[in-house]
Order: sequence, then C-alpha cells, then structure tokens
Amino acid sequence: MLGAGRRADALSATADLHPNITAFPADLRGDSAAESIVEAAAGRWGRIDVVVNNAGVTALMPLESVSASRIADLLAVNVTAPSLIASAALEHLRAVRGTIVNVSSTFGHRPMAGIAHYAASKAALEQFTRSWALELAPDGIRVNAVAPGPTESEALAAAGLPPAAVDEIKAAEAARIPLGRRGEAAEVATWILRLADSHTAWLTGQVLSVDGGYELTWPAPSPAAAPTPYAPPSAC
Repeated sequence: MLGAGRRADALSATADLHPNITAFPADLRGDSAAESIVEAAAGRWGRIDVVVNNAGVTALMPLESVSASRIADLLAVNVTAPSLIASAALEHLRAVRGTIVNVSSTFGHRPMAGIAHYAASKAALEQFTRSWALELAPDGIRVNAVAPGPTESEALAAAGLPPAAVDEIKAAEAARIPLGRRGEAAEVATWILRLADSHTAWLTGQVLSVDGGYELTWPAPSPAAAPTPYAPPSAC
C-alpha cells in the first residue's frame, strides 16, 4: 500500500506498522501530485488494484467568514484531488478491473450549520461515487464510499479548535450516537477493506454510513444548542 499525504511524520509512523506500507509525502494540491502518486504505486508493485480517496480537510467556515482562498483550498483537497488521482489511476484499474473507495462523511448527506462548504465537498464525493460507478461499470471498475460519523482523529484540532472545545464537542457527539461512543479509525478501515474486496464484486455506487447510528438521530441540534457556536464534524 502506498500512503500519500502532506504529513510526512504521520505517514512514516503508519509505514512503520507494516513492511508492505510505503510512505509517499506529497501535497495533493500540487499540479503533478496525482501522476506522481500513481507512478510511485505502479512502479513499486507493478499494478494498482484499489484507490482509496481518504485525504481531506475539515473547515470551520460559517457563511460570514468565507473567502475565495479558503474555499479553493478546501475544494482542492476534498474534491479536485480525488478526481485527479482516480483519473490518473484509471488505466491501471481497467487492467485489473479494480476498485475505487471514496471516504465521505455523515455530513455528505446531512446538513449542519457552519460547515456548509465542507459538507458540500463531501456531497460532491458521494455524487462522484454514484456517477463514476455508472461510468466505469463497463470497464469492470467498482466505485463505493464509506461515510464515517464522529471518529477519533486529529480533525477537530486541525480545524483550529482549542483543546477544551474539542473535548466538549467529542462528549456531545458521543452522547448523540446510539451506540454510545465515537468510532475508531480501524472500524472505518475495516469497511474500506470490505468494499475493496473481491467478495463484494456485485456492489457498486453505494455509500455506506459507518457511524454507530449517528445519522438516525437527525436532525442535528441547532447552533444555539451545540457545544460551540459552530461545531464542525470530527470525522474525515
């Protein structure tokens, strides 16, 4: 597996977990990033069976604080990069009748105040999933997605929230999840692997919610009832 992303230290830590994981530090917003990633993977293993579009940024962006640069940066990672990587890998995926797995979010199909642009970027990824599934089916390429609910990660801190606010949001999210807790990254990864597995060869164009029943509790609380004025999602 080739892991690509901007955080070289996190990639190295992941690569240390297994000898078959190779770290490839790259800014996915770069003009030639997609081609470089695909070339590195194909050069290392001689083929590409699965593309997982997991890179993403969480943006706390109520309408009154939007700017062209913030919107462009969000879309470059969450929308443009998955498109370019999947496109660059297409020849390799066709050769092996491979699979694309996109990582969306509960907020790809559920609204919440203050995160409209993040939610829209994930909604785009879910529409990519359905449309690419139709487009690529004649090539035998399957396209599915997972939509995690609140999952333990560094997304909230990366969005610029202080530790106290992060703890408050995590507690509030856990209280709303029917199974009583936030998810773990390994629980999401399990379903990514299952969607990529050949045993799911008759499944395509689907978005699977992996959220402990979180979306069953919709509608979300209003901003006034939320633990912070605008609570961003803490999943990918």
